Amino acid sequence: MKLKVYVDRMSQPSRAILIFCKVNGIDFEEIKVDLSKRQHLTPEFADVNPMRQVPAIVEGRFKLFESHAILIYLACAYPGVADHWYPNDLFRRAKINSVLDWHHSNLRRGAVSLVQNTVLGPALGLRTSPQAAAEGEKILSASLAKIESFWLKGNGRFLLGSFQPSIADLSLVCEIMQLEVLDEKDFSRILGPYKKVQQWIEDTRNATRPHFDEIHSILFKAKVRFQKERSGGTNEPESSMKKGFLSKM
Repeated sequence: MKLKVYVDRMSQPSRAILIFCKVNGIDFEEIKVDLSKRQHLTPEFADVNPMRQVPAIVEGRFKLFESHAILIYLACAYPGVADHWYPNDLFRRAKINSVLDWHHSNLRRGAVSLVQNTVLGPALGLRTSPQAAAEGEKILSASLAKIESFWLKGNGRFLLGSFQPSIADLSLVCEIMQLEVLDEKDFSRILGPYKKVQQWIEDTRNATRPHFDEIHSILFKAKVRFQKERSGGTNEPESSMKKGFLSKM
């Protein structure tokens, strides 16, 4: 019963799952669910995940969605996974769980709102809200400050003062990587003040190479395409560009 992983690499939680599987040598089949083509809304995918979101996994008759739940399951179910990803020690696990719970209502909430209302929305012809973008940036900045001052406390290079990355490091760093698609000035303004966060991102990237760069390559291609669009460097008609924007990557 080969593990099936349903993902779209433009989705930050999807990238976290893929990197985790590759780093830990988990044998799996990657099944692309193209969000830009609304494949997540099909009846076929609803049978995999009734919530119609990626990522999701299927292993025989077992189905699971929500990225943090998936990461925890994979870390516990596969014997080759190193202990530092989700330690057997109950107290360390509880601390990692606290970071993951915090992530959804803070860092993810801010990053998603900002990126959708400044970059992805306009690219896909969706309605955007400057007010939502501003509120998202406010939440995001507060979250980055909290990571800098609290979650990265300690002697280690990773969250909770650890010396090796956990599933929390991977999940949160993949979230922040989504900011790569922002305008360079906005990216520097938002992330620039947080030197410890920048170093932590690089440390997590190095700890999961070469898979980190390979899985994020689609994001870097998107970044170049967005930059060309902003500078007027594309000759594609606007309507067709928006329609096929992500599907071409």
